[in-house]
Amino acid sequence: MSEPKKLFIKTYGCQMNVYDSERMAEALGGEGYVPTDRADDADMILLNTCHIREKAAEKVYSELGRFRGLKEEKPDLKIGVAGCVAQAEGAEIMERQPLVDLVVGPQSYHRLPELERKARNGEKALDTEFPEEDKFDHLKGRPKAARGPTAFLTVQEGCDKFCAFCVVPYTRGAEVSRPADRVIAEAHSLVERGVREITLLGQNVNAYHGHDDGLAGLIWALDKIDGLERIRFTTSHPNDMDEALIEAHGTCAKLMPYLHLPVQSGSDRILKRMNRKHTAEQYIRLIERIRSARPDILLSGDFIVGFPEETDADFADTMTLIREVGYGQAYSFKYSTRPGTPAAEREQVAEEVKSARLQELQALLTDQQRAAQDAMVGRKVSVLFEKPGRETGQMVGKSEYLHAVHVTAPDIGAGDIRPVRIVASNPNSLSGEIVG
Repeated sequence: MSEPKKLFIKTYGCQMNVYDSERMAEALGGEGYVPTDRADDADMILLNTCHIREKAAEKVYSELGRFRGLKEEKPDLKIGVAGCVAQAEGAEIMERQPLVDLVVGPQSYHRLPELERKARNGEKALDTEFPEEDKFDHLKGRPKAARGPTAFLTVQEGCDKFCAFCVVPYTRGAEVSRPADRVIAEAHSLVERGVREITLLGQNVNAYHGHDDGLAGLIWALDKIDGLERIRFTTSHPNDMDEALIEAHGTCAKLMPYLHLPVQSGSDRILKRMNRKHTAEQYIRLIERIRSARPDILLSGDFIVGFPEETDADFADTMTLIREVGYGQAYSFKYSTRPGTPAAEREQVAEEVKSARLQELQALLTDQQRAAQDAMVGRKVSVLFEKPGRETGQMVGKSEYLHAVHVTAPDIGAGDIRPVRIVASNPNSLSGEIVG
């Protein structure tokens, strides 16, 4: 019997790429590949890339350059680039880095076995099409091996919003939703393998339309699965946050009180230039409705500073919105150009101005995050434990608010959900003790 081939996947970017990497590994598992966590031990290396961050493509080329010596030592080693940089750069990747054997876009990774066979035969394999067939239909079912207590589950892909700064519509394509029955079947399979919390993923997950009642309808259908204790979803767009979904936050016990709802800017002028199609006031009123349904909800957001033509007054509007909303968590970035997007052609803000604004904004967000954590001290939360901590007898899990929580309790196992009283707020986590 021949030795199994070994597959090393390095995943960049968002949770959807984590999910995609899992499915790529499963697709290649049928070709005899088993995972390895060492690139120098692999028969195939796959970089599953993200195009959102600054200089994403250059970082991929730099990473590929590090594999040149490894390729020389192991001529049969196959190297592939997948994901959004693959979709955006296409054949240019192979031209700039001849050591690359295959390139596959995020909508075509169900074709990986065929591409792998081409690469094994000495051909260059490229597929960055937007195929008509549903990739999920062509992927084999997930193997029945045990899973950890949490899992991602992609339900929606692509984007029709065309924000002026974003490449997603060009790399992931138009908005597409998976049929609810297939999502529910996959959720059942995950729960059978030990999963207790599922995070539903999508570029605009609340634009999901694979259920007659939208994302709220899918959540209520998942709510009926015995053994599934927690449901989350990310990432959302304010314009797709309908009343049924808001109501679900107040009435569905399995839907956790955490919501990532990016706004990007607090300036109406910049929001219009971003093509966000909502105002700061509309966003704030939406937050009020959500908090009315679920007063304890923890809010997370995204912010871009230094967007082209942003003035001091525009930035001040963003700071005002942050103070008014109050975020328990947030992600913030300096604007960086993405070739082919409308904003890339506009007058750019000076880099030193961007940096100063980002520092000021992040200081405010850090203060809010710290205040949200400090406010948890003395409260009782429900923690889903996931893994042992660094100290003997310590376990780490996530509260319903997505805070990391450490407790010392040797009788707890991964997948247990326990009530915990928070006793201390640490820089990036909480400490607690089991109660009841």
